[in-house]
Amino acid sequence: MTTMYTSDHEWINIEDHEAATVGITHHAQDALGDVVFVDLPAVGSSFKKGDVAGVVESVKAAADLYMPVAGEIVEVNEALRADPSLANTDPLGNGWFFKVHVTDMGEFDQLMDGPAYDLLVRNS
Repeated sequence: MTTMYTSDHEWINIEDHEAATVGITHHAQDALGDVVFVDLPAVGSSFKKGDVAGVVESVKAAADLYMPVAGEIVEVNEALRADPSLANTDPLGNGWFFKVHVTDMGEFDQLMDGPAYDLLVRNS
């Protein structure tokens, strides 16, 4: 399992070659506060790296969810849609947003690893 991070505070985890799981980081959910609504992309939608794929709304603000890599959405987390607070209570686990079939693994390799992301958060 390999987890990488974006400067926009999304994480992407590739467990196998079928699909990668995407969510928001602890830092993102801390900054947002209590998440009350998520707008998830439609299964079958294709996005380029950096495209807005969804929206996270909290009691404080709304934030766009950006695609960390290009790909096609193959699954969304219906449990998160039903209970958006999962993004707060378990952002790196049950609070995942969607799964994507990655079309360019080179884009995945360009993302930040854990230590690089930790440095970004400490310096922000």
